[in-house]
Amino acid sequence: MDYGMLLLGVVVLVAVVGLGSSATDRRLGRVDRRLARVERKLDAIAEHLGVPVEEPELEEVTALLRQGKKIQAIKAYRDSTGADLKEARDAVERLAY
Repeated sequence: MDYGMLLLGVVVLVAVVGLGSSATDRRLGRVDRRLARVERKLDAIAEHLGVPVEEPELEEVTALLRQGKKIQAIKAYRDSTGADLKEARDAVERLAY
């Protein structure tokens, strides 16, 4: 068996997977930015129309913040809202002050 050809095959396979992964990451980044724009527009429309946008019940999050458990509060926020890490961190920061 020619180990050189096997090694070449493995290298090519890793390169193809790496390129496909970075393309997917770029596509997901674009989708995230578009979704954020849509959310900002919806928030602006709701504010303009005077429609209240209620936050989900965050009793567990506020209780964790009072105990000084910020990381657990961020996790609880993500679990209850489905938010990503940055959004959850920003929201918990706002709740903390």
